[in-house]
Amino acid sequence: MSLLQTYLWAEIDDETARKIVTGITRVFIDLGIPAEALRVIIHEVPKSPWGIAGHLALKKFSLENKL
Repeated sequence: MSLLQTYLWAEIDDETARKIVTGITRVFIDLGIPAEALRVIIHEVPKSPWGIAGHLALKKFSLENKL
């Protein structure tokens, strides 16, 4: 059995989570690993502890900065 863990910003919707799991599974199938042998865990992490290019993701990707 293979276990893949991925970390994403919190509050993804069910449809996005489904697409992520489906896409990851497709890659494993393409590598010859059966879908039944794969487990995917999505960890949702708030933006506040993420740092990108010296900035907190919470600030860099906030709604105010996109307007």
